[in-house]
Amino acid sequence: MSTEPETTKDAEPVRPGAAAEGGPGEEASAGGTEGRGAEGRGGEPGTTAGGPAEDGPTRADAADSGDAPTEGASGDADAAAAGEVSEAEAELAAQRIERERIERRKAEKKRPIESGAKLSGKAADLLAAVRAVESGEKPAATVFSEPTPRRPAPEPVRRPQPVPVRTAAAPSAPAPEAVEAVRRVLTEGGAPQTLAPQIAAVLGEGAEEALRADPWQLLRIAGVRPEQADGFARALLGAECGPDDERRGRAVTVWLLEQAALAGHTALEMPALTAALAQRGVPDPDAAVQNAITEGEALVFQDALEDPGAPVRRGEDTDEGEDEDRPVRVLIGLERYALAEESLADGLARLVDSVPKQDGSAAQWDRAAASAEGSAADLMRAVASHGLVLHTGGEASLTEPAALLHAAHDLGLRAWAAAHSPIGRDRFAALLRRSGPEGIASPGPAVATVAGLLSGAEGPARDADGALDLDLLVVLDAPQLDVETAALLTESLPDGARLVLAGDPAVLWSVGPGRVFADLLAARICPQIASRRPDPGPLGELVSGIGVGELNQVDAPGKEVVIVPVRDAGEAVHRTVQLVADSVPRAIGVPAEDTQVITPGHGGAAGTRALNAALKERLNPGPGRFGGFDPGDRVAYSPAPGRTLPGRVVKADADGLHLSCAGEAVVVPKERVEQCLRHGWALTAHQAVGGRWPAVVVVLPGDAAQALSRPWVYTAFGRADRHLSVVHGVEQALPRAVAEIPAKPRTTRLPVLLAPQVPAAG
Repeated sequence: MSTEPETTKDAEPVRPGAAAEGGPGEEASAGGTEGRGAEGRGGEPGTTAGGPAEDGPTRADAADSGDAPTEGASGDADAAAAGEVSEAEAELAAQRIERERIERRKAEKKRPIESGAKLSGKAADLLAAVRAVESGEKPAATVFSEPTPRRPAPEPVRRPQPVPVRTAAAPSAPAPEAVEAVRRVLTEGGAPQTLAPQIAAVLGEGAEEALRADPWQLLRIAGVRPEQADGFARALLGAECGPDDERRGRAVTVWLLEQAALAGHTALEMPALTAALAQRGVPDPDAAVQNAITEGEALVFQDALEDPGAPVRRGEDTDEGEDEDRPVRVLIGLERYALAEESLADGLARLVDSVPKQDGSAAQWDRAAASAEGSAADLMRAVASHGLVLHTGGEASLTEPAALLHAAHDLGLRAWAAAHSPIGRDRFAALLRRSGPEGIASPGPAVATVAGLLSGAEGPARDADGALDLDLLVVLDAPQLDVETAALLTESLPDGARLVLAGDPAVLWSVGPGRVFADLLAARICPQIASRRPDPGPLGELVSGIGVGELNQVDAPGKEVVIVPVRDAGEAVHRTVQLVADSVPRAIGVPAEDTQVITPGHGGAAGTRALNAALKERLNPGPGRFGGFDPGDRVAYSPAPGRTLPGRVVKADADGLHLSCAGEAVVVPKERVEQCLRHGWALTAHQAVGGRWPAVVVVLPGDAAQALSRPWVYTAFGRADRHLSVVHGVEQALPRAVAEIPAKPRTTRLPVLLAPQVPAAG
């Protein structure tokens, strides 16, 4: 690596003893870095309830919106003109249909319970326990002491055919009179009236009565904190309001579980949850948790532990009548993530246990493997006889899934690949074209995005059972799969299909809850093929070292890696603009539109907001007449939490703001601009996952030191294809983060759910 003698004329050497100047601004302290929640959310339970994700963004932050919407984003211009729903609406509608189907499937399994529902396995045991508490048959405390053995999942039932996505109705807005009624209640309680539409939509019919009866229902709205809900409750209830109110304890319990999900956990251990409740002023945390379980707001799990040093809880008598100590952990989780993990475990077990479709003889697969290079041959042999295969490696290893897809296509399989982002999709599609046989006129394997595949906007059609009409699916960027998305994918695969999850295990984990790829790698339930193809050049050498905890000096004769030392955040912004607008185009030959800036967070003196404002002023100045945007602005469009689509503003008219995102036209209505759009010259590392650019400028101001971790640095540095500039203001915090700060743990149940269902891979 080198400092920047050509790209920055007055660059100064790093002074090892100098302290970085410029602390975080007010915005950063309220959640400005990517390691914090979105503005107004804060209060994450990460410090007391298991810790946030590795750089801990909320889904809204990673979705490029401090309060990103969950549904109702706009579609392309043609769809809008035709009265059809947008891609985001279609995706969300399809996901709702899939979730409803998963719940129906759970309800149709064997062994009905006394309550009349028809769940199976641990979900049935838990629901039976909740019903017993509700009916008074059993004290609430006993749900924490009784073991609930898991029963084998039955064969999957026939899938219903989903409603065609393009004709799905958009979610209806709450009635104006309902919104007005909620607005009156908010006014009485001193809460912002702007929350009225959200509350009416979340609480549904009778929202006004529900809010008066339980003011802490305000915590169901994203961005509302317990202290704000407490003030609202005091204004409405007066002397009746107190910290020991069971409604408050129940609401804060659910809020903490939601915050934990934003930090990546699918459940929380009981001691962590009760400690967080105590910090929030709940006098009896155990009673609050039990009340949430009794009311069906949360579910309780007991997962057996194999660690002999784990805390031991006295279990019930065994079948042989012997009483023994059983190491277990008690977990509390929300139903939606419990259902998703149960469904994902069932789907993965089905893939592992199923016999892949006989689409070619063993000899044909062997011939294809013999003609492949390196570990691509191992990948083909594993896929030939297994329904689920994991593939790990960096950017260069993508040639191996590409070779697999070509071989499968030649054998007559309906083969598809799915990437995390449109940039990743287009890059892999180009790789497939380059690596395919020359002179072949017929189309080869196709590529979609995961979101487009699930929504029906991209990818193959669905068969009569509602499953994807394919034989092989290769999912790239697999570490970005959260439990809900992964469950939808596995449920969408037909019997006999093959699933390959491919990705780099060193990058940041998913924005949503879970760590599916890491859990599967640890569970060892299927073949794992590790690529032996390293990323080339100085950039590949640098990133590979970071992956094993070493920040090495690399020789960069072509200025592939340049270090630009800065003293404070103001200088960091100045240097970044200079690099993007002048130095990199002049010295490296990469234009500004092909250079991406990456920084740890949205807030702070050198966050995405400050950097985007400075870059816009230099590269595309304008009045920002349409919500702060002008034609030609680079933007990051977030149709749903966890998804960021880089694009460019084309024009603005009465219909909204017209964008071009990965070559597709998108129209964002005026009322959605503030929620869905940010300027996109600068992104966070989570927003940049799945994409690569010819040149990347990573900005590390002094106030970002605490947000750094090895996965964050690995991900940010790894987005560069030809050139990486590091605007360095964190001094020794960077090598310390690489060497000493791994990914923060996430609490998930998937390994335990897989263990009793799936035999260990040979």
